[in-house]
Amino acid sequence: MGNYLFIPIAFVALVILFKFFFIVKQQTAVAVERFGRFHSIRNSGLQLKIPIIDRIAGRLSLKIQQLDVIVETKTLDDVFVKLKVSVQYVVLRDKVYEAFYQLEYPHDQITSYVFDVVRAEVPKMKLDDVFVKKDDIANAVKSELQDAMFDYGFDIIKTLVTDIDPDAQVKAAMNRINASEREKIAAQFEGDAQRILIVEKAKAEAESKRLQGQGIADQRREIARGLEESVEVLNKVGINSQEASALIVVTQHYDTLQAIGEETDTNLILLPNSPQAGSDMLNNMVASFTASNQIGEAMKRKQIEKDSSDS
Repeated sequence: MGNYLFIPIAFVALVILFKFFFIVKQQTAVAVERFGRFHSIRNSGLQLKIPIIDRIAGRLSLKIQQLDVIVETKTLDDVFVKLKVSVQYVVLRDKVYEAFYQLEYPHDQITSYVFDVVRAEVPKMKLDDVFVKKDDIANAVKSELQDAMFDYGFDIIKTLVTDIDPDAQVKAAMNRINASEREKIAAQFEGDAQRILIVEKAKAEAESKRLQGQGIADQRREIARGLEESVEVLNKVGINSQEASALIVVTQHYDTLQAIGEETDTNLILLPNSPQAGSDMLNNMVASFTASNQIGEAMKRKQIEKDSSDS
């Protein structure tokens, strides 16, 4: 009979023991009330309370928490945009009472301040400035929250503008502008490349013409030197300069005809068919040389007379 009584007594004692003691987890604070009034703040560890007289009013986390707030507002250039503001905050250990008893819904309080600051700052900026100055917006939100929430036992660790989402039509227009700008830059680069190619091609052609002209000049210089040597050889055998020049021209003429016949794909060469064509050509050449010699002699005499008068 005694064993049967021991079990209920032990059970009641265990229940009473659990009513007297409670455990507070790490990074947590517990508010204890006595007869409905605030009594104390208990920190992590094993804590004692008087059953029926004391009760746990609530628990507060002392860890850093984050609240994401999405605010829709309008910019200076009349563009509607949604901003996602992330607020990181923590309950101060020495202000747990204020955080628990003075604010019923701290999240709603923080959200209201974020809305107020964002809708005061963003309408002063154009859309492009919102993207560039998002850190300024975040700092303004933090400054306002820090001053407002500190008295309620909250410390604002950091605020971040994590997303800026303009209206869908505005984003499409921005993408078109960006694409057009990139196409413009690409066209400029392509134009520069084409211009460089044209300039380099012109330089190459100019260099080619210069080298070609130099080659022709060298060729004519060598021909003249060869003709001079030929005339000297013919003079040594009793042929005067005029006859030698005519002979050389005729020889060159027939050498040219022969070269044409050898290097072309056709077997047909058109030549003067008159019986006197050959002699006429030779007479014309001789007359040309005679005229050129007469002009040369006249120039020589004029130069001699000029030199005599000067002396």
